[in-house]
Amino acid sequence: MTAIPAESAAPRGVDGVVVVDKPAGPTSFDVVRRLRRFGRDRKAGHTGTLDPMATGVLPICLGDATKIASFITDGDKEYEGVVALGVETDTYDATGTVVAEARAEGLERERVEDAVAAMAGVYWQTPPMFSAVKVQGRRLYELARKGEEIERRPRKVRIERIELRAWDPGAARATIFVRCGKGTYVRSIAHELGVALGVGGHLASLRRLRSGPFGIERAVPLAALLEGGLEAVRGSLVPLRDALPELREIVLDEARTRKVAHGMSLGGRDLAECRAPRLAPGERVRLTDASGRLLAVAEADAGALRYLRVLAAAGARGGV
Repeated sequence: MTAIPAESAAPRGVDGVVVVDKPAGPTSFDVVRRLRRFGRDRKAGHTGTLDPMATGVLPICLGDATKIASFITDGDKEYEGVVALGVETDTYDATGTVVAEARAEGLERERVEDAVAAMAGVYWQTPPMFSAVKVQGRRLYELARKGEEIERRPRKVRIERIELRAWDPGAARATIFVRCGKGTYVRSIAHELGVALGVGGHLASLRRLRSGPFGIERAVPLAALLEGGLEAVRGSLVPLRDALPELREIVLDEARTRKVAHGMSLGGRDLAECRAPRLAPGERVRLTDASGRLLAVAEADAGALRYLRVLAAAGARGGV
């Protein structure tokens, strides 16, 4: 577990996304809390919770980047996890209490591989009791810690790709790779794999390799960011414009930039004069000015644009 030093005062903050390589131990909110002081106006938020035991990619939005956090959260996630078969826990992971055990050493790789592959696709997944999902205004984990278990409504999840990366027959441990949509619990995948094989199982370890456009290759260890302070954060910062690379960009002239800043809609003539590409109905785009500053995220609607989030405002400050 990485020790997290105490907070200290910092100079003027930044706007952008810093991609953290989270260590095992701290919660996602712990990471946000420690990096908040670097965000302009001390604003910060994450784009998808990682359990305390999990490591890897945790994008942290600082300053005005918090305004686009929901768009980043929509992206697919990639994980590598180790499933320990033969041991079932109440949390579906290694932090829980063992509730059932079975012999799993005799499982053949081919059988495990087939069971893993069968989990790809869209299906209904029931959130584990030890999760942050709210039911009637209360977090499920709060109820679970009191020994309560309530009925949970299954949610539709999408597993785009899942495969067996390694199999240790002696220890009955399967290393799996998962690419999935938001809201998918890899702990539940581990539990369901154990059920499918008839021996039970739990998630022994988990590392997130990608969250939306951000991969592990650009992630910076949390300790390095905290030790390096504001300069380390600045050096690792992803500007707002680059935080949504999957959205097509429309560069606006000065007149249209002012219209966005005043909340005035952009119609077909505005788009034509800015040489905007032909947009599909409902397509999302990012609007920037000539300097590359992100002004807004918008959606194509009947030949015009409907704003989903405006970052520029009349009289507002400039970029990072």
